[in-house]
Amino acid sequence: MATEIKVPVLPESVSDATIATWHKKAGDTIKRDENLVDLETDKVVLEVPSTVDGVLKEIKFKEGDTVTSQQVIAIIEEGAAAAAAPKAEAKAEKGPDAGAQEVQPKGEATKAEAAAPATTKPAPVAGGNDLPPGAKFTAAKEGIDPAQVEGTGRRGAVTKEDIVNYASGKTAGVGGGARPEERVAMTRIRQRIAERLMQSKNSIAMLTSFNEVNMKAVMDMRKSQGEAFQKAYGIKLGFMSFFAKAAANALLRHPAVNASVDGTDIIYHGYADISIAVSTERGLVTPVLRNVERMGFADIEKGIDGYATAAREGGLKLEDLQGGTFTITNGGTFGSLMSTPIVNPPQSAILGMHAIKERAIVENGAVVAAPMMYIALSYDHRIIDGKDAVLFLVDIKNQLENPHRMLLGM
Repeated sequence: MATEIKVPVLPESVSDATIATWHKKAGDTIKRDENLVDLETDKVVLEVPSTVDGVLKEIKFKEGDTVTSQQVIAIIEEGAAAAAAPKAEAKAEKGPDAGAQEVQPKGEATKAEAAAPATTKPAPVAGGNDLPPGAKFTAAKEGIDPAQVEGTGRRGAVTKEDIVNYASGKTAGVGGGARPEERVAMTRIRQRIAERLMQSKNSIAMLTSFNEVNMKAVMDMRKSQGEAFQKAYGIKLGFMSFFAKAAANALLRHPAVNASVDGTDIIYHGYADISIAVSTERGLVTPVLRNVERMGFADIEKGIDGYATAAREGGLKLEDLQGGTFTITNGGTFGSLMSTPIVNPPQSAILGMHAIKERAIVENGAVVAAPMMYIALSYDHRIIDGKDAVLFLVDIKNQLENPHRMLLGM
């Protein structure tokens, strides 16, 4: 029986998707719930699993094609897997010509192939169906067999960067005369990021205010309580939970920073749904921790860890990225000392964390070395006055320098 595989129902905010990667080709056996294809929207990559056991009979769209909600993208012949292997074996017995069109099951090599020396490996290919378009193009251009490249992508997939790095190592020392260039289409997510950045630039009167925080008290608390915290909750105590909780408290005390513009109206949110910026190989995504004002440190850490894992493995859902009243981004992870983060519309503000550096400061009239971090608040000056922005940053600073007060909700 033939079973249709369709594009999942997409939310109203997502009109279509792009076929990113087919993980099977026509004629391959597939099991129920095994991932068949990745669909890239402008927000996340969706995995589309098979709904039955069988053989992939037909692929209706190639990689790079645009598809819409509930559109049929593949046909699977249910229960055909058992018949596929004997058929292949029967043709193989008739000789190499008769079986030329058959594909050997994975992991099974002929005796001749097994005996062949390593120098008789197959010629480089342009890239299999399991390669993203950019990686496939680069592999073909460089004449590289992707099977020889160690993948660093999701589930060990070979990315374009892996191909480029492999090519660099392979051709190192050949000479400095080459001036290679490569044109690769933006991914849907990268296109969306560019669109959102331009929307922010063109629609918001953005301004950034800065302050600095002495992180010694937070670092001391992590050192003294970190082991007990991990034993109690099964998760490490990180810096982000301190910032998320401090931001949630401050947002409720400074409602203008937690507001958004809707036409000529201002919407004040009585809750703190905080978007946490997470970097992935496909670009920056901002999953949302909801009602952070009600969450404890362990809940925040578990939520962040879960989203980070899902983002790396491509498991984020569209609803994970929707909403959010405020964003926190941590450029310090990559060594940034200071930056002006860009507001994520329709939100009106974003908090930027940066690298912790030991610097000389004056404390009680004496010069001492302290672990300092610059923090930045970019905000929509149409509804947030400078006074509100500065007081919000001072609130964050005071909580982080006195974390015991934060735990008491002060």
